[in-house]
Amino acid sequence: MIKKQLLLLIITLIPLSTWAQTSFGQPEKINDNWLFTLSDPKGAEAVSFDDSRWQKLDLPHDWSVKGQLSPTLASATGYLPGGIGWYRKTLNIPADKKGEQVYLYFEGVYNRSEVYINGHLLGKRPNGYISFMYDATPYIKYGEKNSVSVRVDHSQSADSRWYTGSGIYRNVWLVYSNPTHIAQWGVYTYPKQASAKQGVLAVEVEINNTESKAAQLTVTNELIAANGKTVAKSSQKVQAANNQTTSVQVDLKVSNPHLWSLSSPGLYKLRTSVIKDGKTIDSSETTTGFRSFTFDPNKGFALNGEWMKMKGVCLHHDAGVLGSAVPRDVWKRRLLTLKEIGVNAIRTSHNPQAPDLYELCDELGLLVLNEAFDEWEFPKRKWLQGWNQGTPGFEGSFDFFEEWGEKDLEDMVRRDRNHLSVFAWSIGNEVDYPNDPYSHPVLDGKTESGFTQAMYGGYKKDAPDAMRLGGIAKRLVAAVKKYDKSRPTTAGLAGVAMSNETEYPGALDIAGYNYTESKYAEDHKTYPNRVIYGSENRHELGAWKYVRDNEYIFGQFLWTGIDYLGESGRWPSRGFYSGLLDFGGFIKPRGYFRQSLWSDKPMAYLGTYPTPGRGSKSQMKDVWSALDAENEGGSYEEKSPSMDAWPIWNYSEGQSIRVVCYTNAAKARLELNGKIVGETKDYDDNTGIIYWDIPYQAGKLEAVGLDKNGSEVSRYAIQSSNQPYALTIQQSETSISKDKGLAQIVVQVVDEHGIPVMLSDNEIICQISGPAKLLGLEASNNEDMSDYTDNKQRVFHGHILAYIQANGTEGQIRVRFTSPWLKPVERVINIK
Repeated sequence: MIKKQLLLLIITLIPLSTWAQTSFGQPEKINDNWLFTLSDPKGAEAVSFDDSRWQKLDLPHDWSVKGQLSPTLASATGYLPGGIGWYRKTLNIPADKKGEQVYLYFEGVYNRSEVYINGHLLGKRPNGYISFMYDATPYIKYGEKNSVSVRVDHSQSADSRWYTGSGIYRNVWLVYSNPTHIAQWGVYTYPKQASAKQGVLAVEVEINNTESKAAQLTVTNELIAANGKTVAKSSQKVQAANNQTTSVQVDLKVSNPHLWSLSSPGLYKLRTSVIKDGKTIDSSETTTGFRSFTFDPNKGFALNGEWMKMKGVCLHHDAGVLGSAVPRDVWKRRLLTLKEIGVNAIRTSHNPQAPDLYELCDELGLLVLNEAFDEWEFPKRKWLQGWNQGTPGFEGSFDFFEEWGEKDLEDMVRRDRNHLSVFAWSIGNEVDYPNDPYSHPVLDGKTESGFTQAMYGGYKKDAPDAMRLGGIAKRLVAAVKKYDKSRPTTAGLAGVAMSNETEYPGALDIAGYNYTESKYAEDHKTYPNRVIYGSENRHELGAWKYVRDNEYIFGQFLWTGIDYLGESGRWPSRGFYSGLLDFGGFIKPRGYFRQSLWSDKPMAYLGTYPTPGRGSKSQMKDVWSALDAENEGGSYEEKSPSMDAWPIWNYSEGQSIRVVCYTNAAKARLELNGKIVGETKDYDDNTGIIYWDIPYQAGKLEAVGLDKNGSEVSRYAIQSSNQPYALTIQQSETSISKDKGLAQIVVQVVDEHGIPVMLSDNEIICQISGPAKLLGLEASNNEDMSDYTDNKQRVFHGHILAYIQANGTEGQIRVRFTSPWLKPVERVINIK
C-alpha cells in the first residue's frame, strides 16, 4: 500500500492578531473616510485632482451590488453591472515616522487595479482575489498629507461565471516598519511531527534588510499555548546581509500538544521577534499548532490518524445583499450553521477568499480546500447579455494568466500556508471541461467513454490541444511546492476521461472529480495509486453513497453550501440557489436533508407539498431539478420524495398532502394534534426520506424519530397559522462593538398566537436611530429582483434578516421594523 503521509500544523483558540496579514511591522487598518466615483476621470491619480464631489464611504466596498439590476446584463453577474471606479484617501504620515518604511497592503481589489501614492504609480494587480502590498516609502512625505489613489477596472463585468463584486471589497492596511524587518508573509510554520505525545513545529523566518550595511540580529521564536504559557522558545543569532533576504530555521518541540481537530481545534500562538543591539525592531504573531494529515489511495483521509469522510461544501465569496464586501461576523454565523448540519470541510470556489474565512475555519474546526483558478490560458464561455441569449462571449482572467498565474498562486500559498484548516491547494477548477476550451480525440468516443457532461459535438481539432494541460499543471504544482511541501496539490477535474489521456491528473497529489462519480471504481482500478475524492457534487443521495460505501473515496464537496449571486438562470434570478443555506444563511430544506445524512446528533425535520399526481401543480424550486426539467423540454416529474419540502402546514381542508421526514433515526411516525396519522416507517436507504400522503387538517403536525427499539430520539413540529398579525424579532445581538460591530437581526411574521406565517410576503421597512447604519435587508428570495439594498424589502417564507453596523461611536441604537397592518417591533442595541 502506498501512503502519502502529510504532517501539518495547527493552532489553539487565541484571538488572531493583525500581524497575520503581513507578518511584519505595525499594521493599521485604513478602511475609513475614502472618496469614490463610479467613473474614469482623467488624471484622478494627481494630488491636485478635485474630488470634492465624490461619494464619501468606508471600506470594504462593493459597488456592483448597489447597481441597477437589468435583464440585459450578464446572468453570470446576477444581472448586476461592473464598470470602472476610482478611490482616493488622504493619509497623514507623522514626521516622527521618518526613517521607517511605509507600505500599503490590500487584501483584495476586484479587479485590474492600479495604486498610486502622491501621483506615483506603485503597481498594477489584475487578479481581483489576490492580496498584495506595495512599498510606498520612496514617495512618502513625512509630516505632511499624502494622497492615495486607486483605479479599479471591472469593465469586463462578465469575467467570471459567478458574481465577483467590484471595487476595494476587502480590508486595506497601512504598515510601518524598520528598514530591517520580517519579510511579507515571511513566517512559515508547519509540524514535522504531530502526535498526542510530542509535537515538532518547524519554523522558517525570512528577514529583509533594506539598509546599505549588514546587520547583526537575534531572532527569537516563542510558542505560546491557549493558557498564555510559553511551551517552547528559541533564540538564534544571524547576520543579515545588506539589501538581501536572510532565512532562519528552527524546530520547536512540545510535549503532549493539544492537537487541532474538528471537535477540538487546538491553537497556539507563535511570537517572532527581531532584535538588534538589544532592542526589538520588529515582531510578528502567527496562529499555528499541531496536526497530521494522511491521504491513502485505498483508505482515504485521516486527521491525526483518525480515518474520516470529508463532508464538504463549495462556497463562493458573496453574501447576497452584501455582495462581496462581507463582514467577519456574517461568515462566522454562516460557518457555525454549516457545521451544525454536519459540514466539516469547505472548498473556496474558485478563488482564494478573504483572510477572515480561513481564520474562522482555524478557530471553528473546519477543513479548507484552497483553490486558485477557474481559468488558465484560455477563457470559458459566458453569457454576456441575459441568459442563453445571443452568442456566448469570452471575457475572463485568461489574458493575464501567462504573466501572473504562477505569481498569483505563489502569493496565495504564502499568505495562507500557516492556516491549519487548509489541507490542500487546488490549482484549477474545470479547466479541462470538454471543448470549453480544450479538446482531444477521445471526445469522439461514445457515452461509454465515461462522460456525464456534454461533449459539444465531439473532438474539435481546431480547439486548444488538451495535452497542454499536463505541462501547465506541472508548472503550477512547482509554484506551490516552492513555498509549501507539507500539503498536497489537487484540482477539480471536469472531463476526467479526457484528462486521463494527458499528464494532468498525474501531476497532482490528490485528484478531485467533478460530477463524475461513475468514474470512481474504474479509475481506482486503473490508477491504483491515485487518491480520489468528489471535488464538486450534486445533492442526490446516490452521490453521497459513492463516498459512504467506498473506503477509498475520502469525501465530497456539494455544489453548493450557500446560495450565491450570479451564475443565474432565466430572469428573474439573482443567483444559483442549490445551497444548503440560502442567501441570508438560513437552513433550507435540503440543508436538513443533508443534516440527516451527515450529523451524528439525533435530528428530524418535517416538510410538505401537495401530493404529486393528485391534480396539483409541482411546487418544485430546486435549481438542479429546474435545470433537468429545462433540458427535458420543461417537464418535471418527481422521481423520489423531494429534499426541498418547506415546513408549511397551510392547505385546503381535505387536500392530499405529501409529508416528508428527513431524519437520522431508524424509523419515524407522524402525529397530527397528538394523534397518529402516519404509521411508523423504517428509514429508507434508497431515498433517505420517509414520507406519508395524508389529507390536510389544520393543527400541529409532528414527526417523531424512533430508534430501532421504538424509543423516541427526536421530534420536529410545524403548525398551521392564521393571517399575519405582528412582527417579532427571532434572533438578534443585544450589544455590539463600536468598531464596526455587526448586529444580525432576524424578523419573523407571526399570527395572533405567535405562530410563524410561512406563506407571508409582507413588505418590511427598517428604521434606525443612533450611531449605526443599515448594510442591507436579506429575505433570500432568488426571484426578487427589486432593489434589495434599501430599507424596504418583502419577507420570504415569513422572515427577513437585517444587517446593522456600528459606525465607531458608543451609545445606543434603536431599530424599528414596521409593515402595513402588522404590529411593529423594536430592538435597542448597546454599542460599546
